[in-house]
Amino acid sequence: MKEKPKMHFWQVWNMSFGFLGIQFGFALQNGNASRILLTFGADVHHLSWFWLVAPITGMIIQPIIGYMSDKTWCRLGRRRPYFLVGAIMTSIALVLMPNAPHLASFIAPMFIGGGLLMIMDASINISMEPFRALVADKLPESQHTLGFSVQTLLIGIGAVVGSWLPYILGNWMGISKDSGHAGLVPDNVTYSFYFGAFVLLATILWTIFSTTEYPPEVLTREEKEEKSGKFFIPPVMVKLLLVQFFSWFALFSMWVYTTPAVALKYYGTTDANSVPFQEAGNWVGILFGVYNGVSAVIALMLPIVAKRLTKKVTHALALGIGALSLLSFLIFTDPHYLIIPMIGIGIAWGSILAMPYAMLASSIPPRKMGMYMGLFNMSITIPQIVSGILSGFILKYFFADNPILCIIMAGASMFLGAISALFIREKTVI
Repeated sequence: MKEKPKMHFWQVWNMSFGFLGIQFGFALQNGNASRILLTFGADVHHLSWFWLVAPITGMIIQPIIGYMSDKTWCRLGRRRPYFLVGAIMTSIALVLMPNAPHLASFIAPMFIGGGLLMIMDASINISMEPFRALVADKLPESQHTLGFSVQTLLIGIGAVVGSWLPYILGNWMGISKDSGHAGLVPDNVTYSFYFGAFVLLATILWTIFSTTEYPPEVLTREEKEEKSGKFFIPPVMVKLLLVQFFSWFALFSMWVYTTPAVALKYYGTTDANSVPFQEAGNWVGILFGVYNGVSAVIALMLPIVAKRLTKKVTHALALGIGALSLLSFLIFTDPHYLIIPMIGIGIAWGSILAMPYAMLASSIPPRKMGMYMGLFNMSITIPQIVSGILSGFILKYFFADNPILCIIMAGASMFLGAISALFIREKTVI
């Protein structure tokens, strides 16, 4: 089959617009799940265990959804039915999560919260995985980097607003930052989750109604023209697995431990129900918004840089900057200066969201795009599971309960990812 026709920027934008809402919800989860679970009574040493439900769920859900979406065709198309189902389920979980204490009659709120975290992540994966496949479905190879970069741009925009919203509501709009009762989530966080549910559903509906998919006869023609229907693992995927392991091990550690690390080092507290701890949580939301905002800007530059330096060198450089930024947490004594390393982390995050997929997309069979993308996403979930199992043990027995050292461990891991990226051999396989 000849190369697919190129799409103009706004077509690519509409096709990926739902990712803004997905990341809005994902940012609320990443920035607030730790403090919500700690508020419900979770032990900091067990915190990573609660976070394990997300990658385990993703590891199971993504390959299944990818395979199913490859085989699906209905009035909504091939990928879009999964966008809709995932959006509805995620929106419900976002509304329920901060209200876990009100749902608890016989089960502790933190276990309800953990269950809702699992449902939320499963639902996000139902929507997210087909979005990755849709870019490869619709765009010619020459626009793959553009497609994944636009997704990264929208991810950044959604994540900035989602990360900052609790701080904005609490500090600028007068919404209460104190629940008034131990074990309850403050109003500014609760209302943020409500708004996130609305944004997620609205943006995915925009993509569903503004984007078409290639009809079944085109997919059938592609299938006949493929040289082999056998399953194979592209060499570039094998090399990317190691890069992904170190990158996502680092990210998981950062997401889990930034809030308790900032609360202990800069606010002098480990009491999750104290006002200083909640202030630390709000500030972490701002910091996470900064790195996501930087990633949105970087997304616009990635295609240009990758064209000059190659994709693998661009990715290695970005990961190296992110590693140094995480390591620099040891230097700063004022939490406001943490904005500086967050800029570097944003550069790494922007590349992590785009470059591995751009390197991979041209190397896998078109009709099996969803399945391969789902399998590749296991390179995201497995390192998070490893981190979740080991990091609590490491924190307790090696880091003397100092969570800032978990951030340093994340920096070392990301540096290994940068080195590993240089060994990738970029090759296009049809």
